[in-house]
Amino acid sequence: MPVITEIEDLKRIYERRVPRMFYDYCETGSWTEQTFRDNSSDFEDIRLRQRVAVDMSGRSTTSQMIGQDVAMPVALAPVGLTGMQHADGEMKAARAAELFGVPFTLSTMSINSIEDVAGHTKAPFWFQLYTMKDDDYVRRLIDRAKAAGCSALVITLDLQILGQRHKDLKNGLSAPPKLTAKTIANLATKWAWGIEMLSAKRREFGNIVGHVDGISDASSLGAWTAEQFDPSLDWKKIEKLMDLWGGKVILKGILDAEDARMAAKVGADAIVVSNHGGRQLDGALSSIRMLPEIMDAVGDQVEVHLDSGIRSGQDVLKALALGAKGTYIGRAFVYGLGAMGQKGVTAALEVIHKELDTTMALCGETQVADLGRHNVLVPEGFGGRWQN
Repeated sequence: MPVITEIEDLKRIYERRVPRMFYDYCETGSWTEQTFRDNSSDFEDIRLRQRVAVDMSGRSTTSQMIGQDVAMPVALAPVGLTGMQHADGEMKAARAAELFGVPFTLSTMSINSIEDVAGHTKAPFWFQLYTMKDDDYVRRLIDRAKAAGCSALVITLDLQILGQRHKDLKNGLSAPPKLTAKTIANLATKWAWGIEMLSAKRREFGNIVGHVDGISDASSLGAWTAEQFDPSLDWKKIEKLMDLWGGKVILKGILDAEDARMAAKVGADAIVVSNHGGRQLDGALSSIRMLPEIMDAVGDQVEVHLDSGIRSGQDVLKALALGAKGTYIGRAFVYGLGAMGQKGVTAALEVIHKELDTTMALCGETQVADLGRHNVLVPEGFGGRWQN
């Protein structure tokens, strides 16, 4: 096994191992990819305050997210098509998260179904819901998540309409991949991935195929999915979904202080400051730049998490220091999964944990709960000075 010292090590192996269309699906943003790039690079503008002569013994990264004990305040974000990055990908990622002691969030657009993941794990996981026009399907999906013992519903708000991702269109992204000449040529160089995929439990969207009338295979799935995202979603519909669930709800995709206030008003247990990893509105500000403004608006009313751009434990620390109670990693764990399966996800979590723990110590802290603005140096005007 190669020596893994940073998330980039996993990314390099991942790129060599996984078919191009699935690598590009993960490693791309919408339109010019400005927001996709800013999500990561903006963390570099925040500097850390080094402290010395502080007792660094007895350190702990343990915390809570929506009342759930976690080994560190990092959850695995919902990522569609994870089961195409590695055979049985969602099941393996969920198992790695469970053993490490952090939450796993299953996407509606997963390859492995809710039931598959529940059967492969013992700890409750979170389920991410896309709001769709088919109300009956959404109700049954929520019922399935309840039956599987999911401990939280993560409602994604920022995908009422799909942002254009050029590479996905040019690659002809599909699950399973369509066997065009270009795809076959690329798959011929990814034989290890292909052999493992032959034994996979599923190779289509497990939460949809067989659960929607008229959707029995991938050929009928594409048109249905393209038409299903609900552009009429509003706060009343969100409240109805929350009532249907009846448990803890996390609202994901908040990037504006006014939306954050509305999310707190409807009674969300937590909100996720996120721009969908730069895959929706290109040109929007990065999540980390918007975090301070949103914390000022609702930090005393609702638990705030941050998603988009995190590639290291230092990024996690910076988000926590600016007020977030928890963070999410998406691409970082997918790199590990695509590179080495469950072991790779564990490796990604270990890298981030070690970076968080060591950086916390060098900043003079021993508990993540004690991290705050005093640990970071934020440049003047970090959130931007914009004309009305």
